[in-house]
Amino acid sequence: MLYIHHMTCLSPQQTFPEQRLDELRLSVDNQLRVREASYPMIPPALLRRMGKAVRLGIGAALPLLQEGPVAGIILGTGNGGMEDCIKFLEQMTEFDEGLLTPGNFVQSTPNAIAAQIGLLSTNHGYNITHVHRGLSWEHALIDAWMMAFENPQQEFLVGAVDEISSYNFNLDFLAGWYKKESIYNDRLFMGDSPGSLAGEGAAMFRVSGDPRNSSAVLRAIRTTQGATPDQLSIQIREFLRESLSGDPVDLLVSGENGDNRLLSFYESAERASGAKAIVRYKQLCGEYPTASAMGLWLGCLALDPEQILPAHLFKAGPKPENCRNILLYNTYQGLQHGFMLLSRTGL
Repeated sequence: MLYIHHMTCLSPQQTFPEQRLDELRLSVDNQLRVREASYPMIPPALLRRMGKAVRLGIGAALPLLQEGPVAGIILGTGNGGMEDCIKFLEQMTEFDEGLLTPGNFVQSTPNAIAAQIGLLSTNHGYNITHVHRGLSWEHALIDAWMMAFENPQQEFLVGAVDEISSYNFNLDFLAGWYKKESIYNDRLFMGDSPGSLAGEGAAMFRVSGDPRNSSAVLRAIRTTQGATPDQLSIQIREFLRESLSGDPVDLLVSGENGDNRLLSFYESAERASGAKAIVRYKQLCGEYPTASAMGLWLGCLALDPEQILPAHLFKAGPKPENCRNILLYNTYQGLQHGFMLLSRTGL
């Protein structure tokens, strides 16, 4: 099991440093861009030279690292560093491979985020980035799970970062993954059309194999690829039977994103889970490869008995008074699927 001790989330909504999820910040031009903080922990001279993905990752990670060193840094990203990569390639053309900006080159690879976090925190431990499109975050969690199993007394930083770059936005828009009609995120689930809203964000978790002082526990995680809705339903039932041993699912945190082509997957997950309450979160952050990291962050909030989730998050509900077991399900473009079981500690 993977125990979660502390977490942070930078998103298009007011999630850092305080949470104000009742106020929904509207999308602009079918995009939900992160509401960036002032980053007081990052030296201004470094901040000026950082690309957006690096800024987001470091800004979300440093508050957790103030609590003490970690044994490793494990990140997942689908598009991290892509914007700086494109800028560097454009400079090669513009300046005929002459004097180029080194900052764009240094930050142009996905592992630049984890590397910068390690440098700023003088961490010389395990440092890795998983870049597996829509399962990048889930694979980072599995990696952290294995590390915590081998070293249960050590804590690790695990997180996910993605940005909206002009490159990936244009390609995904042309491929039909974003809405062609203009729409605001508060009406994301009211239409019946293909595509979603482009999003970005960063979520970080301090985890270990030790249950002491933990707020939640990730009890199980599974990924699959190429499943049909019927196959997915069978897999989720098997997953819950093996992981819960008959206990009910109190809440489903669904990655439903307003794309009518993917609705059948989410409806299969709803039926297979048997949950009476369903929460959706992509009206908060939009769609991107590691959006399910925000889903885990929201699931941890939902386990807090004193946390009141706003009504606009619920597809069915309300939140159970004694919320103990949460199933999280997300699919990326209908090809990659990940589901996790999150519980309160002490169960």
